Amino acid sequence: MTEQTTDIQQHTGEPGNAKIVYILYFISLVVGITGLVGLVMAYIYKSDAPDWLRDHYRWQIRTFWIGLLYGFIGVVTAMFLVGYLILLFTLVWFIVRCVKGLQRLEKRQPLADSGSWMF
Repeated sequence: MTEQTTDIQQHTGEPGNAKIVYILYFISLVVGITGLVGLVMAYIYKSDAPDWLRDHYRWQIRTFWIGLLYGFIGVVTAMFLVGYLILLFTLVWFIVRCVKGLQRLEKRQPLADSGSWMF
């Protein structure tokens, strides 16, 4: 790859790595460790990305940490049975955020509110 091609990719922002992070997040629903790999990738690529792509990395990082918090609350409250509802909500919430992020990524658009705790 030439130096000029690398410069063009940094300015336009190649969404390939962000797409991989979303895919790793989906896989983490079965193989949990891939979510951590995706988180590390999001932190690594965030600083060099253009604004619209940096927005996706922020969304991915927040999805991981907020999902971990919701999951922890669900596990702790599972003995009261309400925790199972919280865990189900967390699963749906996680999937919706990943799908929403992928849809916007395919259109090369930032997310409406990457700082949101919800969808």
